[in-house]
Amino acid sequence: MPTGDFLVLVIEDEQPIRRFLKAALTSEGYRVTEAGTGEEGLKLAVHQPPDVVILDLGLPGIDGQVVLRQLRVWLTAPILVLSARDQEQQKIAALDGGADDYVTKPFGVGELLARLRTALRHAQPQGAEASEVQIGDLKVDLAARLVYRGSNLIHLTPLEYKLLTTMLKNSGKLLTHRSLLREVWGPQDSQENHYLRVFVANLRRKLEDDPAQPRFILTEQGVGYRFAAE
Repeated sequence: MPTGDFLVLVIEDEQPIRRFLKAALTSEGYRVTEAGTGEEGLKLAVHQPPDVVILDLGLPGIDGQVVLRQLRVWLTAPILVLSARDQEQQKIAALDGGADDYVTKPFGVGELLARLRTALRHAQPQGAEASEVQIGDLKVDLAARLVYRGSNLIHLTPLEYKLLTTMLKNSGKLLTHRSLLREVWGPQDSQENHYLRVFVANLRRKLEDDPAQPRFILTEQGVGYRFAAE
């Protein structure tokens, strides 16, 4: 879908950043609406439902975390959080609260646009699910539940396979420890981060050329993991 078909709602209280974001987005063909407060952003979202939201957390009046929760009650569009708050707990709270990704100020416009494209790609309706996924020399045959590196068949345990396919289906998207634990192990194990570390280490050992310098399963320190989207 051409970018001109997408409406981006920017909720940011700093006018210079709003102006910069609008210029960057419109130059890529996006349509943009903007709000300087959480209250205004919530009203705009109702009157002109956006395809994606860029939301600052440090807003006057209603805090950005509250705006995020209120939007997520009804809005299914992706929400990309943009904030100077770089503490891990803030990131985790935003992602677990429904944000699709998190970019910390100061940010590069190239990175922001790439994250935006990934979020929009995940939000598009998918046709029949592909029976095979290939990223570089990694190939996953979903129908046969087989994984290959080049021509070599890689043996994965059922939990390793479930973890891999969960990340593959969200490639490019930042997934928190809690969300991965909930999806793979169930809600009862959502706090058991050591499970995740062990299984990610095992997957890297089996899939990566150099597990210490992974190119598939990337760590977002203290927050979660991102499967590299080619």
